[in-house]
Amino acid sequence: MTHAPNTLREIEDLPDVGITLSDGTRLSARVWRPVDAGDDPVPAILEYLPYRKRDGTAARDALTHPYFAARGYACIRVDMRGNGDSEGLMDDEYSAQELADGVEVINWLAAQPWCTGKVGMMGISWGGFNGLQIAALGPDPLKAVITLCSTVDRYADDIHYKGGCLLNENLGWGATMWSYSSRPPDPALRDKWREMWLERLEAEPYLPALWLRHQRRDAYWEHGSVCEDYSKLSAKVLAIGGWGDAYKNTVPRIVADLPGSKGILGPWVHKYPHFAVPEPRIGFLQEALRWWDRWLKDVDNGAEDDPALRTYLMDGVRPATWYDRREGLWQADPVAEPAAFHLTDAGLSHDDGPLDCLVASPQDCGMDGGEYCAIWLGPEMPGDQRRDDALSACFDSAPLSEDMDISGAPRITLTLTSDRPAAQIAVRLCHVHGDGASTRITYGVLNLCHRNSHADPAPLPVGEPVTVTLDLDHIAYRVPAGDRLRVAVSSAYWPLIWPSPERTTLRLGDGDIALPVARTAGNEWTFPEPDSAEPWQTRQRRDPAHVRRVEQDQQTGLVSLVIEDDFGVVEDAEHGLFGGTIARERWIIHPDDPQSARGICHWTDERGRGDWVVRTETRSEMWSDATHFHLHASLEAFENDERVFSKTFKDSIARDHL
Repeated sequence: MTHAPNTLREIEDLPDVGITLSDGTRLSARVWRPVDAGDDPVPAILEYLPYRKRDGTAARDALTHPYFAARGYACIRVDMRGNGDSEGLMDDEYSAQELADGVEVINWLAAQPWCTGKVGMMGISWGGFNGLQIAALGPDPLKAVITLCSTVDRYADDIHYKGGCLLNENLGWGATMWSYSSRPPDPALRDKWREMWLERLEAEPYLPALWLRHQRRDAYWEHGSVCEDYSKLSAKVLAIGGWGDAYKNTVPRIVADLPGSKGILGPWVHKYPHFAVPEPRIGFLQEALRWWDRWLKDVDNGAEDDPALRTYLMDGVRPATWYDRREGLWQADPVAEPAAFHLTDAGLSHDDGPLDCLVASPQDCGMDGGEYCAIWLGPEMPGDQRRDDALSACFDSAPLSEDMDISGAPRITLTLTSDRPAAQIAVRLCHVHGDGASTRITYGVLNLCHRNSHADPAPLPVGEPVTVTLDLDHIAYRVPAGDRLRVAVSSAYWPLIWPSPERTTLRLGDGDIALPVARTAGNEWTFPEPDSAEPWQTRQRRDPAHVRRVEQDQQTGLVSLVIEDDFGVVEDAEHGLFGGTIARERWIIHPDDPQSARGICHWTDERGRGDWVVRTETRSEMWSDATHFHLHASLEAFENDERVFSKTFKDSIARDHL
């Protein structure tokens, strides 16, 4: 029996399908597929992650995978080796082993009697990264990829470095993985869960130190960066991102450099767009289904004729640390022309003029920058920029005579002179409201030692002017008539990036910015309303809560950003496994001393069922002096409140033009 495309089919949910790799390692997969797939085979859609299908991604899996399965696909959520209920050990993100395993999984899927032999990969963040990376290895069955919130350049657009500056997310996400990877398998699925758990804990790497040992864009970062050779990507790629996400630049890069690809950029943070915020959401599942049908089932539905790039132009609004909704409209293949502004002593002007301005920001400039990658749904967005503006050199335009639709990546060129051989700049483009409130539109940062090359940095010539060019992040934002534009330039941006080793003073002698301005008359595209499968059935045992506050010690002068994310405790209503996590971060600095910078992370993770409870406590700390970064971390594991494992990690790593 052969079903017509997208005929709704009865499905089955298999929670622990074993995929045995060539080295004998058993990976655990959850499979949703039509019950009659053995008689009427279907294409396979793979999502391949370290984030635990049993509980870590269960909420989004429930909304997504059964939807595709009921429409004639087999959806496979695989725990990577060393994670969740899979055997083996993991030593890094996007390792050669991880990608080779992924190729094996794809070939295994294609060979199953219930599969047509065609495979797609879909994923957000880690799964979006490795979807592209595995596609670049060219497994024949892999015909299409949907990548969300990912990157084509692991050095320039991941959580490690930006503009050659060290992102504090290098420590923050490393601390997250230090906790995530410490979780055990589910004893209901693995009889040897305790042996597997202790083996993982013993072998678990401390990834921030590994990443920090590669401060230049070297071969380590070239591995997995598909921008090195787009010609290796033969699978058809749909790339999706959000303006509230860290990886927004990837989508226009893929569309520009990979023929036949398509891109969508909405107002969202780091989430799938059928349940993302800020709203409006879109019918992502319907959009994805068209992609799968076209490239995995050869349905002639015109998906290849859609606009190459669809972007959501957000209305300019007052600053807030969180938005439930962003009003705006959809652009289809927006065409932008550069509008040139000059930085002058009189402000931001279409006319050139003299400029002689000092930039010497206190080290706590940037406290209102928000999260590098908004993901946890707390107060993570950039708030009112007036405090950071006051610590920066600011250049304001006259009130705009008409609405300005900025759609693309602004480019700024500055001529500056430094009093130190190592320095950094942060540039923010802001929307200034009538009462002075300042909304960050977009931003960029640059380690000035990387002004010419991320692979071969060089000290600044002290006292000599240099000219640098920096692209700010892509954005689509409408500044209303009557309001002003502001370019704010600072020499620090804490806690988004780690500070230079010494306080610096920069003298600006020339500058201009080119804004990509589009003409958008009205809504140019309409997506279907969001749809989904039934939600994950759970019991809430503790409600989530999120805290973000700035503290200043009046005695020491230290300024701290305190972040506390309690994700609550959730119990699976079917199999009874519960889990809860509390993450705490503290980012400390003295306004006058870059060497006072310190990051502290502490995660508590608890899993259990009935009278069985396990818990891990992971801690990470980083500080620096003029020549080295210093790291200290610890991991403790408890079973029913008895400590069963502990280890510590210490390292010092030389600064390399950073």
